[in-house]
Amino acid sequence: MQVRIWRRPGRSVDRATAEHLFEVINSREDVLRRLIRRCAYLKYVEARLGDRVLYADEILKDGFCLNMIDTPLCPLKVVTNLQEAVWDADIVINGLPSTETKEVFEEISRYWKERRTMPIIISLAKGVEAALTPFPRIITPTQIICRATGVPIENVLYLGGPNIASEIYNKEYANARICGSDKWRKPLAKFLRQPHFIVWDNNDLVTHEVMGGLKNVYAIGAGMVAALTNESATSKSVYFAHCTSEMIFITHLIAEEPEKLAGPLLADTYVTLLKGRNAWYGQMLAKGELRPDMGDSIKGKGMIQGVSAVGAFYELLSHSSLSFMHPDGNKPVAPVELCPILKTLYSILITRDSSTHAILQALRDETMHDPRERIEIAQSHAFYRPSLLGQSQ
Repeated sequence: MQVRIWRRPGRSVDRATAEHLFEVINSREDVLRRLIRRCAYLKYVEARLGDRVLYADEILKDGFCLNMIDTPLCPLKVVTNLQEAVWDADIVINGLPSTETKEVFEEISRYWKERRTMPIIISLAKGVEAALTPFPRIITPTQIICRATGVPIENVLYLGGPNIASEIYNKEYANARICGSDKWRKPLAKFLRQPHFIVWDNNDLVTHEVMGGLKNVYAIGAGMVAALTNESATSKSVYFAHCTSEMIFITHLIAEEPEKLAGPLLADTYVTLLKGRNAWYGQMLAKGELRPDMGDSIKGKGMIQGVSAVGAFYELLSHSSLSFMHPDGNKPVAPVELCPILKTLYSILITRDSSTHAILQALRDETMHDPRERIEIAQSHAFYRPSLLGQSQ
Protein backbone atom coordinates (compact mmCIF):
# COMPACT_ATOMS: atom_id res chain seq x y z
CA MET A 1 0.00 0.00 0.00
CA GLN A 2 1.30 3.44 -0.91
CA VAL A 3 0.07 6.68 0.65
CA ARG A 4 0.53 9.92 -1.29
CA ILE A 5 -0.31 13.38 0.03
CA TRP A 6 -0.96 16.29 -2.30
CA ARG A 7 0.16 19.73 -1.21
CA ARG A 8 0.16 22.87 -3.32
CA PRO A 9 3.72 24.06 -4.02
CA GLY A 10 5.11 27.49 -3.24
CA ARG A 11 3.82 28.13 0.30
CA SER A 12 6.86 29.53 2.14
CA VAL A 13 7.59 29.17 5.85
CA ASP A 14 8.33 32.52 7.49
CA ARG A 15 11.44 33.12 9.59
CA ALA A 16 9.61 33.06 12.96
CA THR A 17 7.99 29.71 12.18
CA ALA A 18 11.31 28.29 10.95
CA GLU A 19 12.93 29.35 14.24
CA HIS A 20 10.18 27.70 16.25
CA LEU A 21 10.38 24.55 14.14
CA PHE A 22 14.11 24.36 14.84
CA GLU A 23 13.38 24.46 18.58
CA VAL A 24 10.84 21.65 18.21
CA ILE A 25 13.35 19.52 16.28
CA ASN A 26 16.08 19.96 18.88
CA SER A 27 13.70 19.19 21.75
CA ARG A 28 12.92 15.73 20.32
CA GLU A 29 15.88 13.32 20.19
CA ASP A 30 14.04 10.89 17.92
CA VAL A 31 13.21 13.63 15.42
CA LEU A 32 16.74 15.03 15.56
CA ARG A 33 18.30 11.63 14.87
CA ARG A 34 15.85 10.96 12.03
CA LEU A 35 16.71 14.21 10.25
CA ILE A 36 20.45 13.64 10.67
CA ARG A 37 20.14 10.12 9.19
CA ARG A 38 18.19 11.57 6.24
CA CYS A 39 20.80 14.33 5.78
CA ALA A 40 17.98 16.85 6.22
CA TYR A 41 19.00 18.58 9.44
CA LEU A 42 21.29 21.17 7.84
CA LYS A 43 18.48 22.89 5.90
CA TYR A 44 16.65 23.59 9.19
CA VAL A 45 19.85 25.07 10.62
CA GLU A 46 20.14 27.32 7.55
CA ALA A 47 16.47 28.33 7.82
CA ARG A 48 16.95 29.14 11.52
CA LEU A 49 19.82 31.43 10.55
CA GLY A 50 17.79 33.03 7.77
CA ASP A 51 20.10 31.69 5.05
CA ARG A 52 17.36 29.79 3.18
CA VAL A 53 13.59 29.62 2.81
CA LEU A 54 11.65 26.48 3.67
CA TYR A 55 8.43 25.51 1.90
CA ALA A 56 5.35 23.82 3.32
CA ASP A 57 5.48 20.83 0.96
CA GLU A 58 9.20 20.45 1.67
CA ILE A 59 8.83 20.22 5.46
CA LEU A 60 5.77 17.96 5.11
CA LYS A 61 8.04 15.37 3.46
CA ASP A 62 10.09 15.43 6.67
CA GLY A 63 6.98 15.07 8.83
CA PHE A 64 6.18 18.66 9.78
CA CYS A 65 2.77 20.21 9.13
CA LEU A 66 2.63 23.99 8.87
CA ASN A 67 -0.61 24.05 10.89
CA MET A 68 0.76 21.72 13.60
CA ILE A 69 4.39 22.78 14.02
CA ASP A 70 4.55 21.49 17.61
CA THR A 71 3.42 17.99 16.56
CA PRO A 72 6.04 16.17 14.45
CA LEU A 73 4.63 13.45 12.19
CA CYS A 74 6.29 10.59 10.37
CA PRO A 75 7.98 11.32 7.01
CA LEU A 76 5.41 11.39 4.21
CA LYS A 77 5.38 10.90 0.46
CA VAL A 78 4.33 14.36 -0.68
CA VAL A 79 3.57 15.28 -4.28
CA THR A 80 2.81 18.73 -5.65
CA ASN A 81 1.25 17.46 -8.89
CA LEU A 82 -2.44 16.77 -8.36
CA GLN A 83 -2.66 14.26 -11.22
CA GLU A 84 0.17 12.19 -9.75
CA ALA A 85 -1.58 12.16 -6.39
CA VAL A 86 -5.01 10.91 -7.48
CA TRP A 87 -5.04 9.41 -10.97
CA ASP A 88 -4.85 5.74 -9.90
CA ALA A 89 -5.79 6.10 -6.22
CA ASP A 90 -8.12 3.50 -4.73
CA ILE A 91 -9.01 5.71 -1.73
CA VAL A 92 -8.96 9.53 -1.77
CA ILE A 93 -9.19 11.46 1.50
CA ASN A 94 -10.52 14.99 1.05
CA GLY A 95 -9.01 17.30 3.65
CA LEU A 96 -9.71 20.48 1.68
CA PRO A 97 -11.75 23.35 3.11
CA SER A 98 -15.30 23.18 1.76
CA THR A 99 -14.78 26.46 -0.10
CA GLU A 100 -12.00 24.88 -2.22
CA THR A 101 -13.53 21.44 -2.78
CA LYS A 102 -15.35 22.27 -6.02
CA GLU A 103 -12.37 23.76 -7.85
CA VAL A 104 -9.98 20.94 -6.94
CA PHE A 105 -12.40 18.07 -7.64
CA GLU A 106 -13.41 19.55 -10.98
CA GLU A 107 -9.73 19.32 -11.91
CA ILE A 108 -9.51 15.79 -10.52
CA SER A 109 -12.49 14.74 -12.67
CA ARG A 110 -10.35 15.34 -15.78
CA TYR A 111 -7.89 12.70 -14.63
CA TRP A 112 -10.61 10.14 -13.90
CA LYS A 113 -12.41 10.21 -17.25
CA GLU A 114 -10.73 7.00 -18.43
CA ARG A 115 -11.12 5.11 -15.15
CA ARG A 116 -13.11 1.88 -15.27
CA THR A 117 -13.76 1.83 -11.53
CA MET A 118 -14.41 4.74 -9.23
CA PRO A 119 -12.36 5.24 -6.03
CA ILE A 120 -13.66 5.49 -2.49
CA ILE A 121 -13.65 9.07 -1.22
CA ILE A 122 -13.55 9.90 2.49
CA SER A 123 -14.36 13.57 3.05
CA LEU A 124 -13.32 15.46 6.18
CA ALA A 125 -14.72 18.81 4.99
CA LYS A 126 -17.36 20.30 7.30
CA GLY A 127 -18.45 23.55 5.71
CA VAL A 128 -21.58 24.14 3.67
CA GLU A 129 -22.60 26.42 0.82
CA ALA A 130 -25.97 28.03 0.14
CA ALA A 131 -27.82 27.93 -3.18
CA LEU A 132 -30.89 30.17 -3.33
CA THR A 133 -32.22 29.37 -6.81
CA PRO A 134 -34.38 27.80 -8.08
CA PHE A 135 -35.17 27.07 -4.42
CA PRO A 136 -33.09 27.54 -1.23
CA ARG A 137 -30.94 24.54 -0.43
CA ILE A 138 -27.74 23.50 1.31
CA ILE A 139 -24.87 22.17 -0.78
CA THR A 140 -22.38 19.99 1.07
CA PRO A 141 -18.81 19.00 0.09
CA THR A 142 -20.00 15.43 -0.60
CA GLN A 143 -22.62 16.67 -3.06
CA ILE A 144 -20.02 18.92 -4.71
CA ILE A 145 -17.64 15.96 -5.10
CA CYS A 146 -20.29 13.74 -6.66
CA ARG A 147 -21.43 16.40 -9.12
CA ALA A 148 -17.88 17.32 -10.11
CA THR A 149 -16.51 13.80 -10.60
CA GLY A 150 -19.48 11.54 -11.29
CA VAL A 151 -18.48 9.30 -8.38
CA PRO A 152 -21.71 7.77 -6.99
CA ILE A 153 -22.80 8.86 -3.52
CA GLU A 154 -22.40 5.22 -2.38
CA ASN A 155 -18.63 5.61 -2.83
CA VAL A 156 -18.36 8.75 -0.69
CA LEU A 157 -18.12 8.79 3.10
CA TYR A 158 -17.97 11.59 5.66
CA LEU A 159 -15.64 11.31 8.67
CA GLY A 160 -16.25 13.75 11.51
CA GLY A 161 -15.87 14.29 15.26
CA PRO A 162 -16.13 14.67 18.16
CA ASN A 163 -12.34 14.76 18.37
CA ILE A 164 -9.28 17.00 18.34
CA ALA A 165 -6.46 16.08 15.93
CA SER A 166 -3.65 16.52 18.46
CA GLU A 167 -5.44 14.20 20.91
CA ILE A 168 -5.69 11.50 18.26
CA TYR A 169 -1.99 11.91 17.48
CA ASN A 170 -1.06 11.62 21.16
CA LYS A 171 -3.21 8.46 21.45
CA GLU A 172 -5.52 10.06 23.99
CA TYR A 173 -9.11 8.88 24.06
CA ALA A 174 -10.93 10.16 20.97
CA ASN A 175 -14.07 9.49 18.97
CA ALA A 176 -15.11 9.83 15.35
CA ARG A 177 -18.19 9.14 13.30
CA ILE A 178 -18.08 7.74 9.78
CA CYS A 179 -21.20 8.13 7.66
CA GLY A 180 -22.16 6.62 4.32
CA SER A 181 -23.42 3.47 2.65
CA ASP A 182 -23.27 0.13 4.48
CA LYS A 183 -21.00 -1.39 1.83
CA TRP A 184 -17.99 0.76 2.70
CA ARG A 185 -18.93 2.34 6.04
CA LYS A 186 -18.98 -0.86 8.10
CA PRO A 187 -15.60 -2.28 7.01
CA LEU A 188 -13.89 1.13 7.21
CA ALA A 189 -15.26 1.74 10.70
CA LYS A 190 -13.89 -1.64 11.76
CA PHE A 191 -10.53 -0.88 10.16
CA LEU A 192 -10.20 2.52 11.85
CA ARG A 193 -11.20 1.44 15.35
CA GLN A 194 -8.41 1.37 17.91
CA PRO A 195 -8.43 1.02 21.72
CA HIS A 196 -7.93 4.80 22.00
CA PHE A 197 -9.96 5.75 18.89
CA ILE A 198 -13.61 4.76 18.96
CA VAL A 199 -15.45 4.99 15.64
CA TRP A 200 -19.24 5.19 15.44
CA ASP A 201 -21.00 4.68 12.12
CA ASN A 202 -24.22 6.01 10.63
CA ASN A 203 -25.85 5.91 7.18
CA ASP A 204 -27.13 9.53 7.26
CA LEU A 205 -24.17 11.08 5.46
CA VAL A 206 -25.41 14.46 4.26
CA THR A 207 -27.23 15.46 7.46
CA HIS A 208 -24.21 14.71 9.66
CA GLU A 209 -22.05 16.63 7.20
CA VAL A 210 -24.33 19.66 7.60
CA MET A 211 -24.22 19.28 11.38
CA GLY A 212 -20.42 19.38 11.20
CA GLY A 213 -20.66 22.77 9.49
CA LEU A 214 -23.36 24.06 11.82
CA LYS A 215 -21.44 23.50 15.06
CA ASN A 216 -18.47 25.43 13.59
CA VAL A 217 -20.76 28.47 13.32
CA TYR A 218 -21.52 28.56 17.02
CA ALA A 219 -17.98 27.62 18.08
CA ILE A 220 -16.81 31.04 16.86
CA GLY A 221 -19.34 32.76 19.13
CA ALA A 222 -18.29 30.56 22.05
CA GLY A 223 -14.71 31.76 21.68
CA MET A 224 -15.87 35.37 21.66
CA VAL A 225 -17.96 34.94 24.80
CA ALA A 226 -15.12 33.18 26.63
CA ALA A 227 -12.64 35.96 25.81
CA LEU A 228 -15.00 38.88 26.47
CA THR A 229 -16.16 37.56 29.87
CA ASN A 230 -12.80 36.32 31.12
CA GLU A 231 -14.00 32.70 30.89
CA SER A 232 -17.15 33.38 32.92
CA ALA A 233 -18.78 30.02 33.64
CA THR A 234 -22.26 31.58 33.75
CA SER A 235 -21.90 33.45 30.46
CA LYS A 236 -20.54 30.38 28.70
CA SER A 237 -23.36 28.23 30.09
CA VAL A 238 -26.02 30.71 28.95
CA TYR A 239 -24.39 30.89 25.52
CA PHE A 240 -24.37 27.09 25.30
CA ALA A 241 -28.09 27.01 26.15
CA HIS A 242 -28.95 29.54 23.44
CA CYS A 243 -26.68 28.19 20.70
CA THR A 244 -27.76 24.58 21.21
CA SER A 245 -31.43 25.62 21.11
CA GLU A 246 -30.76 27.41 17.80
CA MET A 247 -29.02 24.34 16.39
CA ILE A 248 -31.87 22.07 17.50
CA PHE A 249 -34.31 24.56 15.94
CA ILE A 250 -32.36 24.39 12.64
CA THR A 251 -32.25 20.57 12.67
CA HIS A 252 -36.05 20.57 12.60
CA LEU A 253 -35.81 22.33 9.25
CA ILE A 254 -33.39 19.91 7.62
CA ALA A 255 -34.14 16.54 9.23
CA GLU A 256 -37.35 14.52 9.23
CA GLU A 257 -36.36 12.89 12.52
CA PRO A 258 -34.28 15.59 14.27
CA GLU A 259 -34.36 13.81 17.63
CA LYS A 260 -31.91 11.25 16.27
CA LEU A 261 -29.36 14.01 15.69
CA ALA A 262 -29.50 15.57 19.16
CA GLY A 263 -26.84 13.36 20.78
CA PRO A 264 -24.28 13.44 17.92
CA LEU A 265 -24.82 17.16 17.38
CA LEU A 266 -24.36 18.12 21.03
CA ALA A 267 -21.34 15.83 21.48
CA ASP A 268 -19.50 17.30 18.49
CA THR A 269 -20.59 20.83 19.44
CA TYR A 270 -19.35 20.50 23.01
CA VAL A 271 -15.82 19.47 22.07
CA THR A 272 -15.64 22.15 19.34
CA LEU A 273 -16.82 24.89 21.70
CA LEU A 274 -14.25 23.84 24.29
CA LYS A 275 -11.26 23.44 22.00
CA GLY A 276 -10.93 23.91 18.27
CA ARG A 277 -9.77 26.36 15.63
CA ASN A 278 -13.17 28.04 15.28
CA ALA A 279 -13.42 28.76 19.03
CA TRP A 280 -9.80 29.93 18.97
CA TYR A 281 -10.63 32.27 16.08
CA GLY A 282 -13.52 33.78 18.04
CA GLN A 283 -11.21 34.37 21.00
CA MET A 284 -8.60 36.10 18.84
CA LEU A 285 -11.25 38.37 17.32
CA ALA A 286 -12.57 39.34 20.75
CA LYS A 287 -9.04 40.02 22.04
CA GLY A 288 -8.29 42.22 19.03
CA GLU A 289 -5.44 40.00 17.84
CA LEU A 290 -7.34 39.24 14.61
CA ARG A 291 -9.93 41.16 12.59
CA PRO A 292 -12.66 39.83 10.27
CA ASP A 293 -11.15 41.73 7.34
CA MET A 294 -7.94 39.67 7.67
CA GLY A 295 -9.75 36.73 6.06
CA ASP A 296 -10.58 33.23 7.22
CA SER A 297 -7.30 31.51 6.33
CA ILE A 298 -5.05 31.98 9.34
CA LYS A 299 -1.35 31.19 9.52
CA GLY A 300 -0.69 28.26 11.80
CA LYS A 301 -4.36 27.28 11.93
CA GLY A 302 -5.50 26.89 8.35
CA MET A 303 -9.03 27.63 7.13
CA ILE A 304 -11.61 28.78 9.69
CA GLN A 305 -14.55 26.99 8.11
CA GLY A 306 -17.16 28.46 10.45
CA VAL A 307 -16.94 31.88 8.78
CA SER A 308 -18.31 30.80 5.39
CA ALA A 309 -20.84 28.57 7.19
CA VAL A 310 -22.21 31.62 9.03
CA GLY A 311 -22.93 33.27 5.68
CA ALA A 312 -24.46 30.12 4.18
CA PHE A 313 -26.84 29.38 7.06
CA TYR A 314 -27.89 33.03 7.37
CA GLU A 315 -28.69 33.30 3.66
CA LEU A 316 -30.71 30.09 3.73
CA LEU A 317 -32.66 30.80 6.91
CA SER A 318 -33.54 34.35 5.90
CA HIS A 319 -35.14 33.22 2.61
CA SER A 320 -38.80 34.25 2.35
CA SER A 321 -39.94 30.85 1.07
CA LEU A 322 -39.07 29.31 4.45
CA SER A 323 -41.23 31.72 6.46
CA PHE A 324 -43.66 30.37 9.03
CA MET A 325 -46.38 31.86 11.24
CA HIS A 326 -44.86 32.98 14.52
CA PRO A 327 -47.16 31.98 17.40
CA ASP A 328 -46.54 35.19 19.39
CA GLY A 329 -46.75 37.87 16.70
CA ASN A 330 -49.21 35.96 14.50
CA LYS A 331 -47.28 37.05 11.43
CA PRO A 332 -44.93 35.26 9.02
CA VAL A 333 -41.25 35.39 9.92
CA ALA A 334 -38.13 33.85 8.41
CA PRO A 335 -36.46 31.16 10.57
CA VAL A 336 -33.38 33.35 11.07
CA GLU A 337 -35.49 35.72 13.20
CA LEU A 338 -35.53 33.04 15.88
CA CYS A 339 -31.74 32.67 15.73
CA PRO A 340 -30.33 35.85 17.36
CA ILE A 341 -26.86 34.34 17.86
CA LEU A 342 -26.60 33.44 14.16
CA LYS A 343 -27.84 36.93 13.17
CA THR A 344 -25.25 38.56 15.42
CA LEU A 345 -22.39 36.43 14.10
CA TYR A 346 -23.45 37.36 10.56
CA SER A 347 -23.32 41.05 11.50
CA ILE A 348 -19.84 40.64 13.04
CA LEU A 349 -18.20 38.36 10.48
CA ILE A 350 -19.94 38.91 7.14
CA THR A 351 -21.40 42.43 6.94
CA ARG A 352 -18.99 43.63 9.69
CA ASP A 353 -21.55 46.10 10.99
CA SER A 354 -20.95 45.11 14.63
CA SER A 355 -18.04 44.57 16.97
CA THR A 356 -17.52 41.32 18.84
CA HIS A 357 -19.19 42.87 21.92
CA ALA A 358 -22.50 42.53 20.06
CA ILE A 359 -22.44 38.82 20.94
CA LEU A 360 -22.82 39.74 24.62
CA GLN A 361 -25.68 42.10 23.85
CA ALA A 362 -27.46 39.29 22.02
CA LEU A 363 -26.72 36.92 24.86
CA ARG A 364 -27.96 39.20 27.63
CA ASP A 365 -30.88 40.89 25.91
CA GLU A 366 -33.56 40.96 28.61
CA THR A 367 -36.30 40.43 26.00
CA MET A 368 -34.74 37.20 24.75
CA HIS A 369 -37.02 34.24 25.38
CA ASP A 370 -36.07 31.12 27.28
CA PRO A 371 -34.19 28.81 24.87
CA ARG A 372 -36.79 26.13 25.65
CA GLU A 373 -39.44 28.18 23.83
CA ARG A 374 -37.44 28.13 20.60
CA ILE A 375 -37.33 24.34 20.69
CA GLU A 376 -41.06 24.16 21.49
CA ILE A 377 -41.86 26.32 18.46
CA ALA A 378 -39.86 24.01 16.23
CA GLN A 379 -41.53 20.92 17.68
CA SER A 380 -45.05 22.33 17.37
CA HIS A 381 -44.77 23.41 13.71
CA ALA A 382 -44.42 21.42 10.49
CA PHE A 383 -40.88 22.71 10.04
CA TYR A 384 -39.22 19.99 8.00
CA ARG A 385 -38.17 21.21 4.53
CA PRO A 386 -36.84 18.29 2.41
CA SER A 387 -35.70 20.74 -0.27
CA LEU A 388 -33.05 22.21 2.02
CA LEU A 389 -30.88 19.14 1.56
CA GLY A 390 -31.84 18.81 -2.08
CA GLN A 391 -34.04 15.78 -1.38
CA SER A 392 -37.03 17.26 -3.21
CA GLN A 393 -38.20 20.54 -4.64
